[in-house]
Amino acid sequence: EKYDIFTIPFPYISSGDLWITIIWIKMTLEEVVGCNITDTKMDTVSQALEELLVAAQRQDCLTVGVYESAKLMNVDPDCAVLCVLATDEEDQDDIALQIHFTLLQAFCCDNDINILRVSGLRRLAQVLGEPTVDNSEPRDFHCILVTNPQCQPLKCQALKDVGNYCEESRCKNQWIPYLSLQER
Repeated sequence: EKYDIFTIPFPYISSGDLWITIIWIKMTLEEVVGCNITDTKMDTVSQALEELLVAAQRQDCLTVGVYESAKLMNVDPDCAVLCVLATDEEDQDDIALQIHFTLLQAFCCDNDINILRVSGLRRLAQVLGEPTVDNSEPRDFHCILVTNPQCQPLKCQALKDVGNYCEESRCKNQWIPYLSLQER
């Protein structure tokens, strides 16, 4: 509940018939101050995720696609550092995709791979430079795997920021953190 109600006698009145009702409202810091802290944090993490994806793509440390990501994690799970699972509203009813996500999430949890759920498939396509040629088959951005090969590890602040966000979320019992990527 968001509030508790206490009714207590007020002892300083001689008649003793006066009672005071106190309503104790439970609010989080974000509710008291406003959502700016949370919104700012989400914007920062969203920007870090975009930077990470671009850097990983430049260094050939990015695997795009549900099947391609699952195949790579099966062969070498130690090289994966982040699994981004992306959906939009129209994907919520796709049972096959949700089953794939459940299996990928279980595998990631078993292998200590950070997981991040995001919405904004169009933004992901923009960030990763999806070609706009009508003839080409669009890539499957529902699952993006960031790898970190042992021979030449991916070192960037964005990876640390996204990893910290995932860890903070797990500490708050939000096992699979969520971000909404906004089109720009």
